[in-house]
Amino acid sequence: MDPKEVVEHLVALKVMRLTKPALVSPKIVTCDSKDLPGNILNNFLKDDATSVTQMETLAAGQFLLLPQSFGNIYLGETFSCYVCVHNETNQPVQSVSIKADLQTNSQRILLTTQQNLSPTMLDVDETLSDVIHHEVKDLGTHILVCEVTYMSNYNTLASFRKFFKFEVMKPLDVKTKFYNAESDDVYLEAQVQNITSGPIILEQVSLESSQQFNVKSLNEINNTISVFGEVTLLQPQESCQYLYCLTPRENISKEIKLLAAAKNIGKLDIVWRSNLGEKGRLQTSQLQRMTPDYGDIRLTFEKLPSKLSVDEPFDFQCKIVNASERTLDLILKLRSLQDSSLLWCGTSNKKLGPLEPGKTFYVNLTALPINTGLCNISGVSLLDLFLKRTYDYDDVASIYVF
Repeated sequence: MDPKEVVEHLVALKVMRLTKPALVSPKIVTCDSKDLPGNILNNFLKDDATSVTQMETLAAGQFLLLPQSFGNIYLGETFSCYVCVHNETNQPVQSVSIKADLQTNSQRILLTTQQNLSPTMLDVDETLSDVIHHEVKDLGTHILVCEVTYMSNYNTLASFRKFFKFEVMKPLDVKTKFYNAESDDVYLEAQVQNITSGPIILEQVSLESSQQFNVKSLNEINNTISVFGEVTLLQPQESCQYLYCLTPRENISKEIKLLAAAKNIGKLDIVWRSNLGEKGRLQTSQLQRMTPDYGDIRLTFEKLPSKLSVDEPFDFQCKIVNASERTLDLILKLRSLQDSSLLWCGTSNKKLGPLEPGKTFYVNLTALPINTGLCNISGVSLLDLFLKRTYDYDDVASIYVF
């Protein structure tokens, strides 16, 4: 505290950051007994109060050190501090109040509640205090502004302020990838990397889906056991990947326009703890995918078997959706490709008739696999009679043939 403030003001302001202590580790400096220092360094290390007996060279500390500075804090953690006003004079001080604000790059946040109470009289050696808790949600420089107001000896209001600056840093680096499946499902891969200075434990990494999708986590075995084990521990710079499957809701999947406009996936909610149990929570902004371009016509195959025997015909459905703004008059063609492992059974050049915008045709098809292995379904074409345009669909789906 500045000595000038003790003289000029009747009360003293003290602020202490409330945080977990840190483990104190010994500074390991050792050598072989045959070297010039002999056992001097080893004996010094054994006498170090912070070292653990018989484990001096493991850098394992046995004492906890209270915070020595205001320090930094990570985004999503809770900033806590103790604000105290002390009457160090030999007479009572009237109308004492505390006000604390947290100033960020974008806003000023009111923290204390003392200003809502009537001012307090502080007797000799009495204190007025408040404990502040605030979850930080902005990156960058933060300034804690503490203001004390009291009645001076001249019956006038006097006040002074103190400023405490600290940095809010990013704790996690989150990278996402999207894959749009033919079944309209969306797969999200989220990579979470620890960019703090110490190890953390991920307690929860969940996806809160938007109103357009239903979400299923693919990070558990039998929906109970995590694929990462009982504890997901990340050392600094380490990362792990999470996978989610999002299925469009029924009202979205039925309309091609709504499906094409469904960009909002949801938000990732991440909860972690530091090595001494301090809790942090981070929620990403709304994740958005790149919706696929369906063009004028969208063709998919449904009711496909997962595997089948060679030379055994199988039936499935061809789903055709008009994604354009005009009515289509279509003809379905089945082409036999030279390198294909599939032969078509049935009639080609089948006239489907007019298909209005947003409407759907279902066509039953039969095919015969002639080779084993992974068989690609190819050779389907649609001819638009109005524009005389042909749409070819190859390698739309695959089936395992044994």
